[in-house]
Amino acid sequence: MPSNDPLHGLTLEAILTALVAQLGWEEMGREVSIRCFTHDPSVKSSLQFLRRTPWARKKVETLYLRMISRQP
Repeated sequence: MPSNDPLHGLTLEAILTALVAQLGWEEMGREVSIRCFTHDPSVKSSLQFLRRTPWARKKVETLYLRMISRQP
């Protein structure tokens, strides 16, 4: 049975890469105020932080869901 979860099958890296491509680091830093988005951002450092910080990961996943819901 297919999952109704829009995040099903997506890696955190895929979510982060899509957000960077669509919004850019500056906008992501405004939306989710975490240092790894606002000071010398990189996918690698952000992944390390998000993997060990559940509240930040949840905010990033929510931002991703908002982004994909706005697309036609």
